[in-house]
This record gives sequence, C-alpha cells and structure tokens, in this order.
Amino acid sequence: MILLGQAGCKKDFLQLDLGTTLPEEKVFADPLLTTRFADNAYNFMIDDYGRLQDTYKGTTGQLTDEATGVVISLAPIWAGNYLVANTEIASTYPRMYQGIRIVNTVLANIDKVPWSGSMFNPKLVRAQMLFLRAMFYFELIKRYGGVIIADRPFTPTEDIDLPRSSYQQTLDFILKDLKDAEDILKVESSLNYSPATDWDAGNFGRPTVGAVKALRARLLMLDASPLHNASGDPAKWAIAAAASKEIIDMSKYALQPDYNTLLNVDTSPEYIMIKVRAPRQMGGSSFPNDFVMSPGSGGAQGLLNPTQNHVDLYEAVKRNTSTGPIVSSAPINAAGSGYDPQNPYANRDPRFYANIIYHNMSWQGRQIQMYEGGSDFRIGTNTFTRTRYYCKKLWPEVYRAGATARSLINYIYFRYAEVLLNYAEAMNEANGPGVEVYQNINLVRARAGMPGLPAGLSKNDMRTRIQNERAVEFAFEDIRWWDIMRWKKGPELVSQTLTAMNVLRVGNGFSYSIVPVEAAYQRTAFQERQYLYPIPLTEVNKSKGILIQNPGW
Repeated sequence: MILLGQAGCKKDFLQLDLGTTLPEEKVFADPLLTTRFADNAYNFMIDDYGRLQDTYKGTTGQLTDEATGVVISLAPIWAGNYLVANTEIASTYPRMYQGIRIVNTVLANIDKVPWSGSMFNPKLVRAQMLFLRAMFYFELIKRYGGVIIADRPFTPTEDIDLPRSSYQQTLDFILKDLKDAEDILKVESSLNYSPATDWDAGNFGRPTVGAVKALRARLLMLDASPLHNASGDPAKWAIAAAASKEIIDMSKYALQPDYNTLLNVDTSPEYIMIKVRAPRQMGGSSFPNDFVMSPGSGGAQGLLNPTQNHVDLYEAVKRNTSTGPIVSSAPINAAGSGYDPQNPYANRDPRFYANIIYHNMSWQGRQIQMYEGGSDFRIGTNTFTRTRYYCKKLWPEVYRAGATARSLINYIYFRYAEVLLNYAEAMNEANGPGVEVYQNINLVRARAGMPGLPAGLSKNDMRTRIQNERAVEFAFEDIRWWDIMRWKKGPELVSQTLTAMNVLRVGNGFSYSIVPVEAAYQRTAFQERQYLYPIPLTEVNKSKGILIQNPGW
C-alpha cells in the first residue's frame, strides 16, 4: 500500500506544482509554500464528466440506461468484467489515496508552520484539508464500501499493509471530518473568506459551509438507501432528510431560473460547489470535438449518445394554446398522455429540449438530420451516434466547425436542485408523500415550467416519480450511475435492453420506430457483486493477504 506513504516523491521531498519538489522542512517553514502544497490536493478530486478513457471520454452515465456510445474502455464494465483495468474502477482507488496522503501530510505539519504575520489563516487551511479528505473517502466508500482509513502520513519504513475498516467505521470517519471542517468554516475568516460571503472570486471552488453540508447530505442519502439499508430503516432516512433540511434552512441558495444554462455560467444562485474551468477548447483531442459533437457540425466523433430509454423518461405535456404554459403532464405511456409515436419530440418536458439533440431540431442554423444519409447519422460508422441522439447539455451551441467562440461547461459537485430532491426522497421514505415532499419536488419541476405532481400518490408511486425526476433533472451530470447503485436497481435499469430511434425518410416526411441498440453496446445481466467495485488486484496482491476483496470478486 505504498500510496498511503510517500508515493510519487522521494523521502522527505514534497511536490508543490507539476515538476516542482522541495524538502519537507523547507515547505513547512514557509506559509506560502505550505498553502501551495496543500492546494495540490485539489488536483486529485473527481472533476469532469468525461474521464473514463483518454482523460476526456466516457461518462458514468454511459454505464447506465442514460447513454451509450463507442467508448472502448467501457466494454469490460458493460460485460461485468470489473477486474480489467479501467480508469473508473482501477485508477480511482490510488488517485483518492494520493490526495489523502497530501492532506495527511499537511495536517501532520500544519502546527509547525510559522503562520504569524502571514496573510493565511491556518485554521481555514485545516478546514479545507478535512473537507478534501472527507470528499476523497466519500468517493471511495460509494465505490468500494469500507476501505483502509489513513489519518496520518506513513513513513517509507512503516508496515503499511493495513486491513480495511468496516463500512460504518469509514462512514463515521467521513462524518467526523465534515463536522470538524464545518466547525471551522462557520466561525473563521481571512482576507479572502468569511462565513457570510464565502470565498472571494479568486478562490471560488474551495469548500464552504454549504459544500460541507451538501457532501454530508449526499453521504447520508447513500447510507439510507437500499444498498446500505436493506431493512429500509426509516430512522436513517429521517437523518438524511434532516441533513438536506439544514441546507434549505440556510436560505442561501436558490434554483437558477434558466435550466438551459446551468452548466454554462460563471456563478449561479444554485451552485453550492463546482469545479472552476476555463472555456473548453474546440480542436483536436478535446471533450467537445472528439467526444460530444456530431461530425455533421464538424466534430471528429460524437460518442456520447443518449438512449431512447432515457428520452422516454421525459413526460408528455399539454397546453391550452401552442405558446401557453404547460397545464398538465404525464409519463408518455400513461393513458391520455397525448404522446404521438410518429411525432415523438412534440410537447415534452422542457428539459428534454435542454438536454437532447434530436432529429429535425433547429441547431446551429440548420436542421439536425438523423436519417441514413443525413448530416448527423451513418449506419456502420462509429464516429456518428448509435442512438440517433447527441447530448445537448454538454454541447453548447457555439461549438461547431469554423467557430471561434467558446463556452463554460462546468463540473458541478453540488447544486441546490439536488438538495431539494434529496429532501423529497428522504422524507417520502421516512414518512410517506406528505406536503413537504410535494413542495420540494414541485419546486424543481416548476423551474422547468412543469406542473406539480398529481395529488394522492402512494409512497411507492412517489418513489417512482422522484427517481424519474432525478433522471431527467440531473441528466449527464455524473449522478445517474450512483443513484442506480444506491437504489440497488441494477438488473432493472442497467441490464434493460438499450434502445434507439430509427428515423426513415418517407417522401417529404419521416417515420419513427424504436429499435434495439447494436449488441456491442448492450450490457450483460447485472450481478449482485457489481454494486461494489473490486479493490484493484495490484493492491490486494501486494497486501500479504491482509486486504480483503469485496464479495464476488
């Protein structure tokens, strides 16, 4: 387990920035060098949607019913073969421990630093490290369950073949770090931070009280869900609900009025914590050009392809006039929904039009052509979509051939809509579909122009509607896979037949029919063991039998 020790560095040398190392005693003799070294821990956070191949391709949504596409590294996961090396499964484990090692090194030395007279508040440095350690361990616990807990740096001569802690011990460790971080962030200030205003613009993206509470709420949602709460203990759900209610009661966050631009703005009342990124570049091996865009718009290959399964989750809507507000809605398969299979993209939840590129829509001054021979689809050509859809949420319209304009595509860690839906879900599980459940889910729906849910839903029916709401609201935001895992709905959602829309040109019009996606992009039967990833075999094999593998692997 060298990653718990001085991995990647010579003994007593610390890396500040890429290519810059200094002796440990020199780093912790200087407040500026200490904070630079501490900031290096941020580099080990999960921080982008496309990351499962070539650093910018492959999303966790492509492991689910949300999307598919020609991403070679995902095929072993689709087949349930998690022991084949993959960035998501094999690399996340050491990456998190690299971040933990930096955090532990800072925490072990922070009191040695001569902070007096500097511009830095060491308590805020400590709070950031505690939050980051909690975040790293959260990424581990949701993938692997209980893991090795390292709360200090280890020397190269120590025996670091350590056993895993239990799931509960790991959970409690994270919760303690979050409490300690929050206790500091609630009261401490510096030149660029105060509890009332958070960090200044130059430090946006560092943890705040709201971010600590949001991570705690997400952790407790995991703990209350069927994956770790097989009996459905309502007390766990009540604790999770209370954690989300704390954020609501801060009265600090609000839903951004425009759902369409959620990922593309500098700041938003909905952002609790995001990864701050410069506008994405267009050419060559880039996220827009080589993963998201249709070749019909000049992209090299469009490999992020929403499924028909996902598209079918957007409700059909009705209006009294063509331009009037939505007055009613229903799942497309409900009697009287008004859904027309031969006009499938008319009158849908407005979030459909924000998230999905579909046939015949107006885009970049042209009509999208998803029929064979059209600009955006070719049979048997891997550079085009496999489903006749592209992902609009991650493809801002400015990205096209010859254009020089660029856009933000922010990675969102936490936003307020998740808090509201977490609270609605937890309250429904704890107490049934009461007034607060309806209020919070309907707030999210209303922002998109959707009507409230029908009164009188049963607890089970409300659960179904909340789960559907999450799939639509958080489409392509790195949430669907983790929701399915914690709900233990792998066989139902991951293993279902993935479908596409077949578009045929018929005279001056088009016909539509739903067909299965090619076999190469389907998934094998989901197995119980897949709810937790295997510990990388390299770690198990070098642990002298101490590190126990997850069941079934």
